Amino acid sequence: MKFSHSIQFNAVPDWSSHYIAYSNLKKLIYQLEKSINQSSTLAHNDAEASPLINADDPDAVFRRALDQELEKICSFYQLKELEIYGEVGDLLKDEEEYEVEAEGVDFDQLEGTGDKNGRPRRGSLFSKIGFGGRQRRTSTMSASTIEEEDADSDEEVDERTGLNMGGVSKKRRKSSDANTARAEDDLRSSREMPLRRRRASQVYDDYSDQAFSTLVASGMTLKKRTIGLYVSLCELKSFIQLNKTGFSKVLKKYDKTLNRNLKNVYLKEKVTTAYPFKEVTMQHIDENIYNMEKAYADVITKGDVPRARRELRLHLREHVVWERNTVWREMIGIERKAQAANMGIRRTLLGGDHDPKLQGDESDEAASKELITPIGKYRLPRWLFSPTFYTLLGIIIVFIILLVAPIMKKTEQQNCLAMLVFVSLLWATEVIPLFVTALLVPFLAIILRVAREDQKPHSRLAPKDATKYIFAAMWTPVIMLLLGGFTIAAALSKFHIAKMMATFVLSKAGTRPRTVLITNMFVAMILSMWISNVASPVLCFSIIQPLLRNLPSDSKFSKALILGIALASNIGGAASPIASPQNIIALQNMRPQPSWGVWFFVALPVCIISILLIWVLLLVTFQPGKGTTIVPIRPMKDKFTGVQYFISVITLVTIILWCVSHQLENVFGDMGVVAIIPMVAFFGTGILTKEDFNNFLWTIIILAAGGLSLGKAVSSSGLLHTIAATVTEKVEGMSLYGVLVVFAALILVIATFISHTVAALIFLPLVHQVGAGMSEPHPNLLVFGSALMCSAAMGLPTSGFPNMTAIMMEDSQTGQRYLKVKHFISRGIPSSLLTFLVVISLGYGLLRIAGL
Repeated sequence: MKFSHSIQFNAVPDWSSHYIAYSNLKKLIYQLEKSINQSSTLAHNDAEASPLINADDPDAVFRRALDQELEKICSFYQLKELEIYGEVGDLLKDEEEYEVEAEGVDFDQLEGTGDKNGRPRRGSLFSKIGFGGRQRRTSTMSASTIEEEDADSDEEVDERTGLNMGGVSKKRRKSSDANTARAEDDLRSSREMPLRRRRASQVYDDYSDQAFSTLVASGMTLKKRTIGLYVSLCELKSFIQLNKTGFSKVLKKYDKTLNRNLKNVYLKEKVTTAYPFKEVTMQHIDENIYNMEKAYADVITKGDVPRARRELRLHLREHVVWERNTVWREMIGIERKAQAANMGIRRTLLGGDHDPKLQGDESDEAASKELITPIGKYRLPRWLFSPTFYTLLGIIIVFIILLVAPIMKKTEQQNCLAMLVFVSLLWATEVIPLFVTALLVPFLAIILRVAREDQKPHSRLAPKDATKYIFAAMWTPVIMLLLGGFTIAAALSKFHIAKMMATFVLSKAGTRPRTVLITNMFVAMILSMWISNVASPVLCFSIIQPLLRNLPSDSKFSKALILGIALASNIGGAASPIASPQNIIALQNMRPQPSWGVWFFVALPVCIISILLIWVLLLVTFQPGKGTTIVPIRPMKDKFTGVQYFISVITLVTIILWCVSHQLENVFGDMGVVAIIPMVAFFGTGILTKEDFNNFLWTIIILAAGGLSLGKAVSSSGLLHTIAATVTEKVEGMSLYGVLVVFAALILVIATFISHTVAALIFLPLVHQVGAGMSEPHPNLLVFGSALMCSAAMGLPTSGFPNMTAIMMEDSQTGQRYLKVKHFISRGIPSSLLTFLVVISLGYGLLRIAGL
């Protein structure tokens, strides 16, 4: 949670205006940053203007703002401390008086009970009348009085145990109900009891006068006052801690944004010397908190301070949860309103309807539609009239037709064809989530009995055998390789290693627009190699935020930079085997699998040349250098820690082992086994936790596993062989190069409109089979070239996650998106064609040299 949200969430609502204005100070930092950059630009263009612009030192301006906040906090704290401490003193005096009054009341003696030596036992008043222990069976108070006391008891118990998830509260409520029932039974039978057993009750009844009621009321009042003051003191302590953290964070933000060193000086000179932030102030608060615990123990818990502390903390927790729920609801409401407004804008831009869920009281009506028929009016769910429903219905109809239409000679191939088309259409249209479709693959493959034995005569497998056969294909060393890649990516991101490397490189780029653009593109490509092309653009866009803030809203360089990062991230998705899921699918369809060294030998030159060509295209079309002044990106000043060194060493060792995996097959067997090294090293040492493991992109893993099971089913049924033979006849007479060009062009077109991963799932098994059936078999070459083209499809905003992220980037000042669909069509399609030319020329040559 951002600290600007955290301070709202944790602040005392009534004191909210007296906390540090963290958000306003952040805005001031960005204003100072912009004014400094503008002044430096004007000074460069007009030397005479420089002294006037730099008249105000940013440190002095920011110090004044901080001083005002500090004065506001100190004044409020001193007044609030004086008020609360005064109430604490009054309470302690009243508690002493109460102890004196209660000292003469010996309840144990009244009941005829004592300790084992016959001495009367002292105890809390509330433990004798139902607030701290059992109800006594000897009570002869009126029924209405008992019910009243029991009601108060339940109220107090619930107040104390309202956060115990119901268990303890229910037990105590049952106990209280039982006590009430026992007391009523005692009332009914009191006249029949022997005289000697009623003496204690008679004596106890003598104390049920006005003085006794006053004593009980005083104890109740003291208890509530003690709880209230304990909560107030804890809030006062939290007020100090939150504000101290706020000063530290906002000064760190200032130093980082404006490249200053104000934090340590200001904290030492101003903050730590201010009265609220002195150590003695915190000690006084802790002493008064202990006094409240002691007072509560004396009145309520028979002097048991640890028990009193636990009960007071439960009261505090209940109070804080109630306040936080109130504040959280308000914050969520604001966020939802903003999100609803943004959704409305985005849907308007895309030509869609507003979400019925955002229409308030009209949601029920919007969720249904009235249908008028000759026999009456009927209200039907609106989803029955949506295009998605009819698309899904059409796909199901096609599936049923293919199941019964006599297209293939063998039943298992006929069923497999229906399943393949059905799954491909679901993936292409995304009428249901992609990973859900992947889960359908093993289900359909087993139900339709498409799997056959690997050995002749290739008889169909029974459902039980087919289950083992299909599910064995869903977990392979390739899935472990994908998990190993996720583990490395999580460690590099969590400990800011990737960000530190990126900012270090970008800080060397200078201020020339063309240099900054190409540097950012190569950084995006390199990050995509190691932390995936899903996380890479998100990280890059966060790094360039200071640069974007200081550019005009209509700057062409902003558009070129954002689009360049997105396109480079797409290209970087082909640079390493773990950069994207399509590469994992390609490895699964290559026999034997190429080593990482071979992959780098082919993919890196293709990616580098493609990015250079795209860079030239962006320079020519956007001309970002005209009237653009670049704010240099500063490197992170944090020093490398031991944990970061450990992560870096393990990552490098793992990558080296992946590169030489073929030479070490006798040791590790497969690259998937090597992937276990970073998983054990990072999760075993606690660097990554189970929460990090749960945050892996499991939908991608399920999608990849479903694709592997689909490939196994299509291959086992014989359908893939039949289709490949047909395609081979069509391309008969064409050279290997011609077949590569045909498949690369086909995949480029298809992958532009559907997911890159889905395109790989559908086409790469077919490409491998066609390549194996050629007179000059080079299946690995065709699969590798096709995988490169999957990443090169980037002509539309929906062509890959980097494009989706880029088109949603908005100017923080105007709220307008930097890019529109036309920018992707006019630059993305030419970029895809340029990469296509590189793959079928340079890529083909490198593939032949590598011996694939």
